[in-house]
Amino acid sequence: MNNRKVCVVTGSRAEYGLFYPILIKIQESNNLELQLICTSSHLSIEYGLTYKEIENDGFRIDDKIENLSLTDTKLSIVKSSGLATSLISDSFDKLKPDVVLLLGDRYETHAVATAALLMNIPIAHIHGGEITEGAVDEQIRHSISKMSYLHFCATETYRQRVIQMGEDSGRVFNSGAPGIDNIINLNLLTKKILEKELSWKFTSKSALFTYHPVTLEENDIAHDLEVILSILETFSFNILFTYSNADLGGSLINKKIEQFCKIHPSKYKVVKSLGQVKYLSAMKYVDLIIGNSSSGIIEAASFKKPVVNIGDRQKGRLRSENVIDCNLNTLHESIKLALSSSFKNKIQNIKNIYGTGSAAVFIVDKLMHEPISVIKKFKDIH
Repeated sequence: MNNRKVCVVTGSRAEYGLFYPILIKIQESNNLELQLICTSSHLSIEYGLTYKEIENDGFRIDDKIENLSLTDTKLSIVKSSGLATSLISDSFDKLKPDVVLLLGDRYETHAVATAALLMNIPIAHIHGGEITEGAVDEQIRHSISKMSYLHFCATETYRQRVIQMGEDSGRVFNSGAPGIDNIINLNLLTKKILEKELSWKFTSKSALFTYHPVTLEENDIAHDLEVILSILETFSFNILFTYSNADLGGSLINKKIEQFCKIHPSKYKVVKSLGQVKYLSAMKYVDLIIGNSSSGIIEAASFKKPVVNIGDRQKGRLRSENVIDCNLNTLHESIKLALSSSFKNKIQNIKNIYGTGSAAVFIVDKLMHEPISVIKKFKDIH
């Protein structure tokens, strides 16, 4: 019996980081064959050519799909998505995977799912059933769930939501979030080594900042970011910034942050792509996380770190007690609260609701043994 060919498609640095423990387990399996395709920002100079990090991690990339437009307008994102659908079909025709493994909710992921669906290739989807009301990711995520045959959800609440969509409960699993696996299993850097690699120092108080566009709002991104940065400047702590993702408005955010960091280069540092080890190591050593990234909602609780979550991008996603939700008007007070001794003491005993670090083993076991098909019936809830 031939090994089952699992084709993993990744289009962003953060997504690859979540895939990483699963890729390792697929490679170690005697029953699965890993196929790996990189798209979108992995092939972009602006976002750090992160496909090189994947190769440095020891993975063979079977195909590279250069679909990302040079701009991030609504029109260019639609065209990037359409190009991804077209090009990935050639990859699938060449590789002939038995199942396509996708994660999350990005537009290129939806493009890949569309191609797989139309080519009768079964899809397994990770992180379905979640709600993020402030971003178009919400609709994309649910759409991918409906195109998928196997589902690996991060909590039981999310599992029940996928079942509510008419999916067979026998094919919908609560696997936990694979990002927690990295925290448990990766050898994180010491603070001294991390500082050397970043050419930047953690002070007595330091923060990690990641901010992505809120794609369903027509807010003035430039104005909002100026307000945020002006508030951050009133605090004395050092800040490590990471790049926004390749969404509408992402390039503008990155340019604004680059300009801001030039004002005080010893205090503020921006990195295009930290990679999983450096990113999680930074999360371990900072005093708080600021922005609107899902990593603040999902991974930060494992480090017992305060998170100041700005705006509605993550609205609806389950969160632990370490997360403080705020808007621009309450950002300053929220940061002060996050740094307070009382709040830090309050969150020292929290448990991460997204799992214990065994998602990859669970997912790969199901990929080996579960039947897969493109034929499924809608299950009514009685």
